[in-house]
Amino acid sequence: MSHHILDAIGNTPLVRLGRVAPPGAATIVAKLEFANPTGSMKDRMARAAVEAAIADGRLAPGGTVVEYTAGTTGISLAFVCAALGYDLEIVFSDAFSDEKRVTMQSFGARITDVVSDNRRITESLIKEMIATAGRLSRQPGHWWCDQLNNHDAISGYTPLGEEIWHQADGHVDAFVHAVGTAHSIHGAGDALRRHNPDLHIAAVEPAESAVLSGGASGAHRIEGIGIGFLPPLWEPDKVDEIIPVSTAEAQAMAHRLAREEAIFAGASSGANVAAAVQVAQRLGPDAVVATIIVDSGLRYISTDLFR
Repeated sequence: MSHHILDAIGNTPLVRLGRVAPPGAATIVAKLEFANPTGSMKDRMARAAVEAAIADGRLAPGGTVVEYTAGTTGISLAFVCAALGYDLEIVFSDAFSDEKRVTMQSFGARITDVVSDNRRITESLIKEMIATAGRLSRQPGHWWCDQLNNHDAISGYTPLGEEIWHQADGHVDAFVHAVGTAHSIHGAGDALRRHNPDLHIAAVEPAESAVLSGGASGAHRIEGIGIGFLPPLWEPDKVDEIIPVSTAEAQAMAHRLAREEAIFAGASSGANVAAAVQVAQRLGPDAVVATIIVDSGLRYISTDLFR
């Protein structure tokens, strides 16, 4: 029996995608991370980061957590801070969904906004949000989570990889996942590779801002990934390939997931599955490809994703 709300994080379902993979392709299994308490995988990293900061004294009793976010990390931090009794200052933007804003505020977060260029997600927007969070964090009693540079966050995703391996009965040939901070692809990927050293890991990024592939930084509309520059803790040697997926392709797959698989998810999950289909076609029917349903489509009702 779980005795604390934070114990509800993890142990999410793994399901087989039965319709979006074409005939002759590998089996695609997807981890339903919207089954976490706030509806996303970021609950895992938020708990790991905050508890580590408490344990070593960086976050003192009565202190305030500070973070910049596209909203998903912010919601998870707001949830963890509410559960543990800490205040939270969030740097956010109109480039991201109103559902995320309202959810963070409902948990008690205070929000500082950075205005975007016509709701586009760009390198300059992300960097201005980071700088704003840095300034806020200089106040007494404030601890900056700084997700891009937070090593503790990576460890929060180790159980994600372990769960995938055991739920797939010890048969995972490839892991396909989008890159924002890169923590989840590395944390889960490392865990999976300890079980299968030959695991193929494919990173996913927006085609309009394919910086991991060596392309130019650009604007896109896939919330939560593609920050427009190389994440500081990105380790390219840990992935075998990088697959660019356009906003249109990601959104189209999100629609297919809802209609064909009864999985209501956001565009980053659509990007994950679109790339997983590519890998599954190459590997053939005897292989198993794992990917992540990052969060719920309920977070994007007010955006153009489902309108």
